[in-house]
Amino acid sequence: MCAQATRLSELKIKAAKPKDKDYVLVDGDGLQLRVRINGSKLWNFNYYHPITKKRINMGLGTYPELPLTQARKKTVEARELLAAGIDPKEQRDTLEQTRRAITEHTFENVATAWFELKKDAVTQAYAEDIWRSLDLHVFPKLGTTPISQISAPTVIELLRPLETKGSLDRAYRHVGRR
Repeated sequence: MCAQATRLSELKIKAAKPKDKDYVLVDGDGLQLRVRINGSKLWNFNYYHPITKKRINMGLGTYPELPLTQARKKTVEARELLAAGIDPKEQRDTLEQTRRAITEHTFENVATAWFELKKDAVTQAYAEDIWRSLDLHVFPKLGTTPISQISAPTVIELLRPLETKGSLDRAYRHVGRR
């Protein structure tokens, strides 16, 4: 029978000082605290990959920003994923990519990239007019909206005020009917 690991406490963590080399304090269930030579303290979850069976360290955060209780909670969540045959590090990375795609692919970011490609194909005055129209009428409402969440009814509702003002030409330009 193997020896039972002594669980960490806030007192032990605070008392951990840097040494000549990095070292690890073990809490149990795969939770580790790496104390770096510069004095920083990093939480790791050490586990076997569910398919390849290779040893993997997954960073959970830094101490004291992530206290011991939250680090233990993250470890329990990761162990639940492992029990279901899911690699917690791969899932975290996938969720992060999804979140990043949502924030990076906002209407304003996509419109800016499109404008950079198209602005040299038209006159400078026309390019400025397009950008001014987007800036005045579209970006305030849709600028931070992810492209995947923009629907035709949303765009129609946005362009209705232009239509009622008699600016049909501008409204048609925005929907690309010109």
